[in-house]
Amino acid sequence: MPTDPPSAWTRTRLQAIGARLRETRTTAGLSQEKLAELAGVDRKTVVRLEAGQRDVRLGVWMCLARAVGVPLSYLVRESDGG
Repeated sequence: MPTDPPSAWTRTRLQAIGARLRETRTTAGLSQEKLAELAGVDRKTVVRLEAGQRDVRLGVWMCLARAVGVPLSYLVRESDGG
């Protein structure tokens, strides 16, 4: 069953969340490979999430947040700009 492409707002939010994931990963001193291993996903998933090109279920975001040592709310919070 085909789905509609994400809205501009959704794409912008996914990109912001991905950038925050990248920032926290590098601050934690983790490679994309290591983060993927800790979160139980493959490296391509991490690459696509950091680029804002993929959306995944909540459980994956929870595992990623735990792996980089931040609350899930930090990754998905609204930025000051909206």
